[in-house]
Amino acid sequence: MSHLLFSVSYLPFCFSVYTILSKVHSDRNVYPSAGVLFVHVLEREYFKGEFPPYPKPGEISNDPITFNTNLMGYPDRPGWLRYIQRTPYSDGVLYGSPTVENVGKPTIIEITAYNRRTFETARHNLIINIMSAEDFPLPYQAEFFIRNMNVEEMLASEVLGDFLGAVKNVWQPERLNAINITSALDRGGRVPLPINDMKEGVYVMVGADVPFSSCLREVENPQNQLRCSQEMEPVITCDKKFRTQFHIDWCKISLVDNTKQVSTFQEVIRGEGILPDGGEYKPPSDTLKSRDYYSDFLITLAVPSAIALVLFLILAYIMCCRREGVIQLVHHSAIQKSTKELRDMSKNREIAWPLSTLPVFHPVTGEIVPPLHTDSYDNTSMPLMQTQQNLPHQTQIPQQQTAGEFRMTTFQRLEVNGIPEERKLTEAMNL
Repeated sequence: MSHLLFSVSYLPFCFSVYTILSKVHSDRNVYPSAGVLFVHVLEREYFKGEFPPYPKPGEISNDPITFNTNLMGYPDRPGWLRYIQRTPYSDGVLYGSPTVENVGKPTIIEITAYNRRTFETARHNLIINIMSAEDFPLPYQAEFFIRNMNVEEMLASEVLGDFLGAVKNVWQPERLNAINITSALDRGGRVPLPINDMKEGVYVMVGADVPFSSCLREVENPQNQLRCSQEMEPVITCDKKFRTQFHIDWCKISLVDNTKQVSTFQEVIRGEGILPDGGEYKPPSDTLKSRDYYSDFLITLAVPSAIALVLFLILAYIMCCRREGVIQLVHHSAIQKSTKELRDMSKNREIAWPLSTLPVFHPVTGEIVPPLHTDSYDNTSMPLMQTQQNLPHQTQIPQQQTAGEFRMTTFQRLEVNGIPEERKLTEAMNL
C-alpha cells in the first residue's frame, strides 16, 4: 500500500515532478496539503501477507480482496475524501482535495480489507494530518473535462504527470498544482455503454499563479460559444497538444479567476423587512401549564351535533306534519306495497309449458303423440303447426264463424295466489 502526495512545481527554467512513495504498515501518518490533490493507493499485494496462503504450497495466491474505508467512529468517509475500486482484483484508491477547515485536525481513516475467498479481514489505520499551504489557494484555476479517461486511470502518477505537462506547455505557469479530480458520474453523468471501450469521463482541476493563456481563452469567443450551443466542436489552436493522449471537451472547460471575484459579504443594514435580533433561544420550561380542552370539545363535537339535530327536526316536521310530506309518505308506502304484491304474484304464477313440450295429435290417426320420440319414430310426417291438448288451466269457448259452424277457441286460465284469474278480475271490477 503506497501513498502518493502528488504535486507539480514549475520554475522559470526547469520542470520537475516529485512523488512521495511510502509503505504503510498497521498505522501510517501522512501529511497532505490543503487544496492539493491527495492520492493514497491500497495495494492488494501488501494485504495478501495478512491472510494465510493457499493450502497447496507453491500455488500462486490471487484471492479477491475488497476494501472498506470510513472515518473512525463514523460509517462513512469525510466529505472531501473519495474511494474507488473497480474489481476485487484491482487496487483501491483514496483520493480527494483536503479543505482548509480540516487543517491541524488529524483525520483517522479505518481501512478494512476483506478476503472474499476465506472471508478473513485485516484492519489498518491511516492518520491524515492536513497541513496548510503557503500558496493556497492559487488565484487562477481551470477545470478540464477529459472524455477518454476513467478516474482510476487518471489518478495514476504517470498519466496525471503527462496531463500536467501538457497543461504546462499551454499555460506556461511558474507553479502548477493538481487541485482535485472528480468522476463524471459524481457530476450527474451517465454510465457509458460497454462498447467501443467507452469511458466515464473525468474532471481535472488545476491551479496556477499566472493568468490564463490566450489559447485557454479561445473557448470564450462568440464563434466557439455558438459552436458549443450547436453541439459542435470548438476550434482551439492548442488542442493538438492534448489530442495524442487526452480528448478534452473544450465546451465544458471552466476558468476561474479568484483575483477578480468580489466578496459577497455585505453589511446588513437593519430596516424595513429585517426582523430585530431576538437574542438567545429560550426553550420552554419543564413544568407546562395544564390546558382546558372543554372549548375544543364544544367547537369540534357539540356544535356540529347541534346543527345536525336541528336539521333533522326540520326535516321530520316537513315530512310528518306538513301536507306535502304526508302525501309523499303515503305515495312511497303505496309504491312499496304494490311492488311487494307484484313480487308475490310472480313467485306463485304458473307459467304454461312451451308448445314443443306439450302432447300433439297425429294428423292421420288422431292419437296423442308424446313429445319425446323414439329413434325408430318417423318424424318426417310431423306437421309444422302442432295443436295443443286441453290442459287443466285452459278453457274452451265455442264461437260461431258462419251459419251452422262453430270453432272452439282456447283461452289460458291462470291462477294468482290460488284464485282463478276471472274471479280476480270480478273482484277488481267490484272495487
